[in-house]
Amino acid sequence: MTKQSLSVRDVIIQRRSIKAFNGKKVAEEDLLAILEDATWAPNHGMRNPWRFVVAGGERYENVLPVIREVAIPNWKQLDEETLEKQMRKFTTVGGVVFVIVPEDVRQKERLEDYGAASALIQNAQLLAWDQGIGSCWKTPPFLDNPTFRERLGVQPGERIMSMLQFGYYDVEPKVKERKPFDELVTLFE
Repeated sequence: MTKQSLSVRDVIIQRRSIKAFNGKKVAEEDLLAILEDATWAPNHGMRNPWRFVVAGGERYENVLPVIREVAIPNWKQLDEETLEKQMRKFTTVGGVVFVIVPEDVRQKERLEDYGAASALIQNAQLLAWDQGIGSCWKTPPFLDNPTFRERLGVQPGERIMSMLQFGYYDVEPKVKERKPFDELVTLFE
């Protein structure tokens, strides 16, 4: 892991979602260190409403057949080149973290838990960026696939809220325009 030690402001403003990873694996211990620090996210009642399934380094190869099965249902009928092209958005990734949250039946707690886990995900992305590791928060439909949930050990009453991809990249995406700040603010009168 490369330590950059950006300021908080710099890492927030400079971070980009990376979608074009270069295939270099992210060491599992680096992912675990990022997650450990990310768990300092604020969370109501200190419920720590998250758990993780992590596949980094060489272990990431073990998750690819599971993803292939649920993300590309007709994969057996495809020629190698077509299958490789469809899997590229997964095979070039360096590691993945599935963030799993409880689905509390109480709406207030469920929303608080989701908000806390979202803060944790942002923390992980910022920490990774500071280490020279890109990330992208994905929510593909297959996260709710019963086969996929079973393979990840997701229990009833839990939800996979994120497939957080990590990896190295060669080209930093350009800055996308944001809505002007003054259009987002109303000063109370």
